[in-house]
Amino acid sequence: GDLDKVVNLLLSLSGRLARVETALGSLGPHTPAEDKLALREKQRLLVAQLEDAKELKEHVGRREEAVGAMVARYLPPEHLQDYQHFVKMKSALIAEQRELEEKIKLGQEQLRCLRESL
Repeated sequence: GDLDKVVNLLLSLSGRLARVETALGSLGPHTPAEDKLALREKQRLLVAQLEDAKELKEHVGRREEAVGAMVARYLPPEHLQDYQHFVKMKSALIAEQRELEEKIKLGQEQLRCLRESL
């Protein structure tokens, strides 16, 4: 459960940071200074939060290793391999699910915009 939450947090923060950086990159020369300052401050906060989330993921990884060592004492080798595979794939599948959800959201937004333009 913690792994799910940490991976989702990392993905969310990364996505938000990317959007802020895109917004910063698209600012024109006539953009008010307070808007630029607000975006830069948001970027700074997101970078700090992302670093904290990475540390949290490392902590969860160390805890995962400890749990894995404990589980290894009780499971036969074939079940242990299944458990290890499950843990490795879980993060990848969460990331893939999040990516697909974002693509669906983007597609729905594009479809809404197309309908409005017709």
